[in-house]
Amino acid sequence: MKDYREYFNEVIQTHVDIEQWFSGTGNRDVLTRLLARFSPQFSMIVPNGNALDAPALNQLFDTLGGARPGLRIRLSELRGVDQHARGATVSYRELQEDASGVLTDRRATAVIEKRPSGDMLWRHLHETYCQA
Repeated sequence: MKDYREYFNEVIQTHVDIEQWFSGTGNRDVLTRLLARFSPQFSMIVPNGNALDAPALNQLFDTLGGARPGLRIRLSELRGVDQHARGATVSYRELQEDASGVLTDRRATAVIEKRPSGDMLWRHLHETYCQA
């Protein structure tokens, strides 16, 4: 059985940074650390079906700093999909709720590259909203 713990930890730590940045509790250092987690070749399918590349993701994060006061992110159902010499694909469920009561529930699949140095970079992310 393959051990996905380091990839799950990467997902968790990335979402800690996202929560701090979007809620406004993190400073610009959080944004710098967050953006460094994503590959320059990053791609994403957002829940509405649109696609983002790395520059669009950077702009999105920059724009949303502090935009969701009180944001809390809860992750669950972390599962390994595939693991290989250059990284892994994992899936998880993400529940977001902010101070205004906005609640989103989504499933995500992430492709994470592992560099020879051990550093990890998010290469692709696909998110889908869950039915209420």
